[in-house]
Amino acid sequence: MTLSSALPAGWSPAPAGYKHVVSVSIGSSKRNAREELSVLGQKLILERIGTDGDMEKAAQLFRDLDGKVDAFGLGGTDLYIIAGDRKYSFRDIVKLCSNAKITPILDGSGLKHTLEREAIRQLDRHIHWNGTRTLMVAAVDRFGMAEELAKSGADVLYGDIIFSLGMPVPIRTIGGLRRVAHTLLPVLTLLPFKWFYPTGDKQDKEVKGTGSNYYAWADVIAGDFLYIRRYAPKDLKGKTILTNTTTQADLEWAKAAGVKELITTTPRIGGRSFGTNVMEAFFVALSGKKQALTEAEYLEYIQKIGFKPEINALNP
Repeated sequence: MTLSSALPAGWSPAPAGYKHVVSVSIGSSKRNAREELSVLGQKLILERIGTDGDMEKAAQLFRDLDGKVDAFGLGGTDLYIIAGDRKYSFRDIVKLCSNAKITPILDGSGLKHTLEREAIRQLDRHIHWNGTRTLMVAAVDRFGMAEELAKSGADVLYGDIIFSLGMPVPIRTIGGLRRVAHTLLPVLTLLPFKWFYPTGDKQDKEVKGTGSNYYAWADVIAGDFLYIRRYAPKDLKGKTILTNTTTQADLEWAKAAGVKELITTTPRIGGRSFGTNVMEAFFVALSGKKQALTEAEYLEYIQKIGFKPEINALNP
């Protein structure tokens, strides 16, 4: 595969003086974006390139841009899943990431444990978590959010077995989620990631009827937006969605479904919110380091820049 066939038409490197972050996603190319911004006196370009589920194209992008950009994001998948004090990796994703030898790859897992915990704490003034019925469609890849919701006193239902494995088994405690993660993840991470998460065109397909009663029960629906939309019933009147990566089209879908408000854990940049993988790569590029930052360093940047959850009132 040539460089021109892997990169979008008209692609160009960042101008001199800019930091360049490129998220290589195995998700849909329809959600591609490229935005310029200036933070703490540094100019940056944040970019997402989707490969429509083509793993070889993603591998080629990592090879072609390695050493030419400041940090990679890994989108549409996870390199690491952190469940409590244990870390797991999907074998096929480790192989994919081995194509980058120089530029660091960030999948968002480190930032989720800091930014999303902080977002839950900040949102307590708005949502008042104690007793709030909250559905996390998939929690093992957002363990920080899952733990913070439990700590806040929210009435949480973790839907990992319901939606990822297709079995009507709700998990009602953080201890239960931890036990399920430690039991299943050592086996599941040996299997292809696409078996558990939609990639390419499958991201646009909705699966109705699966777990609709759990959506009806919840006041707040939290987690990955594509997962939320994939299994959502048509009527979401009065619901709050707490998520991260959303486009203008996603806001319009949520408004049409009757969603009261859509909250993203990161602010919108150029009309969309970027995934945690992009924002983690953004912090690493900003720091000038060639590796993931510590939790304390992420929190320092979050507070220094003033990152806060963004609340979008859709149907007040």
